[in-house]
Amino acid sequence: MPNISRDEVAHLAKLARLAVTDDELDVFAGQLDQILDSVAKVSEVATEDVPPTSHAVPLTNVFREDEIRPCFTQQQALAGAPAAEEGRFRVPRILGEEQ
Repeated sequence: MPNISRDEVAHLAKLARLAVTDDELDVFAGQLDQILDSVAKVSEVATEDVPPTSHAVPLTNVFREDEIRPCFTQQQALAGAPAAEEGRFRVPRILGEEQ
């Protein structure tokens, strides 16, 4: 017998705004039971000797240091732009439009 009832699955589906059929309620109840059983088994693992960590392996920063290097001037960068205004790229307005 499943630990999750059809009513609970229907309630979860309603909260998630999912339309489910009666047949799907039975299927999902069984699937959710399997998921909860699997999670319960994971929680049974002996972890007393394992310190809490955010990652399984130590992290190392693989990014390079920031360096100032020569680059385009503002005028050079804007030279290929289809439109520029006040030293910036001009693009079509997208905010505040009705959809």
